[in-house]
Amino acid sequence: MQVAFRACSVQDLTAGEGLRIDSVSPPIAVFLTEEGSVHAVDDTCTHQDASLAAGWVEDCRVECPLHESTFSLLSGAVDQPPAKRPVRVHHVTLHGDDVLVELSQEAPNLPPGMGTV
Repeated sequence: MQVAFRACSVQDLTAGEGLRIDSVSPPIAVFLTEEGSVHAVDDTCTHQDASLAAGWVEDCRVECPLHESTFSLLSGAVDQPPAKRPVRVHHVTLHGDDVLVELSQEAPNLPPGMGTV
């Protein structure tokens, strides 16, 4: 079982936007939805090398800023192509103001040409 790490503070997050966390490899993106829930996924779109933290969040989905693929923040599933593979989702808990993330043990779905971590 993996230990959760402190990714950021809730105050570091803006509703509807993502925050890239570079202290892990591959980087993750942490999102605060307009409804107040916090989610974490791998920050790299599975279609091409684009930061999901720079995307748009709506209805618990993030839209990649490059080609508009959308991913569920709950399951990582692709909701809209051109991406075909899901993004990896990480378990988030809140401890006071701290956002704690437990990284998934699944292999990341990196875009073509990015190799493995």
